[in-house]
Amino acid sequence: MSEHSTMLTEVAAGLMRDLCTPEDVVAAEATGWSDRLWSALAEAGFPYVSVPEEAGGSGGDVADACALLAVAGRFAAPVPLAENGLLAGWALAAAGLELPEGPVSVAAGRPGDVVELSGGPGRWRLTARVQRVPWGGRSTRVVLLASVGGERHVVSAPTAAAQVEPGRNLAAEPRDTLTWDDVPLTDEAVAAAPAGVDPDALRLRGALGRAALISGALQRVAELTVRYTGERQQFGRPVARFQAVQAHLVTITEEAELARLAVEVAARNARPDPGFFDVAAAASVTGEAATVAARAAHQAHGAIGMTKEYELGQLSRRLWSWRDEFGSERAWGRELGRRLAGAGAGELWPRISTGLVNA
Repeated sequence: MSEHSTMLTEVAAGLMRDLCTPEDVVAAEATGWSDRLWSALAEAGFPYVSVPEEAGGSGGDVADACALLAVAGRFAAPVPLAENGLLAGWALAAAGLELPEGPVSVAAGRPGDVVELSGGPGRWRLTARVQRVPWGGRSTRVVLLASVGGERHVVSAPTAAAQVEPGRNLAAEPRDTLTWDDVPLTDEAVAAAPAGVDPDALRLRGALGRAALISGALQRVAELTVRYTGERQQFGRPVARFQAVQAHLVTITEEAELARLAVEVAARNARPDPGFFDVAAAASVTGEAATVAARAAHQAHGAIGMTKEYELGQLSRRLWSWRDEFGSERAWGRELGRRLAGAGAGELWPRISTGLVNA
């Protein structure tokens, strides 16, 4: 990790340690949102990390954004950091559109979504229905990708003009459906999408963001399990001394470190943008790790791990939610396998070794 990323994560961790305690996370689940945490993060410039300063962002790169997201995952932060900077902020800045005040989210383009942009300069109109938008109802604007006459555009759609149907994931994070019905848009809200700003690039960034969140959450799961099994007594000694429990601890630590390394490699190789093979590997590794490590942690904790107030329960529900967003482990694994097989046996080792050397 670079010196800049280290300083960034230390400051962010300090804020979240004070403003995002397990009690704060429980309180936020009623709405899926923490006003005071978002305000503190926004004041420090964290939501737009990785967005160029000349575009109104906070600067930094994809690796900085992923380091910040790992901290957010560790604390189960109920705010849209990934959506704000790594996704929506990236698209807006690349298209030359203004970064809005307040939180911003992005529609990932789920099956069944409808986005129709019509008109032209001075007469743009939007009709759209997009599903499971993270913090959609809480956002000032939602970024959409739309096509007019075969040309792709970036749209900064005002949430105030949309009908919002609230939804949630397993962790009680907002995943809302938004509908715009022939809404007029200003020229400042629409711009031609430059090369590289497309649904595939958005999916790669989304998957990398979720992988970074998972990696941070897994580090905390490992810490919690080591602490609990060291304190919990049975038959006159800590349960961590039992061989079966030690096996669980090893499994959790292995999975957490694999996830951390996979995300770090993918993030550091994103120069300037994430690549398919790096992200596919990170998404596959972290998706499996979320399943395996959470299972082992709950076996080591017993019933306490399922309680709403305890951190493991809060983190597990997020792990199980994040692992399936922007593509599941199985989906990424299949696509990765198809591409590697298509490239031929001679490309397998160079593909693996190049990724590690570049990191």
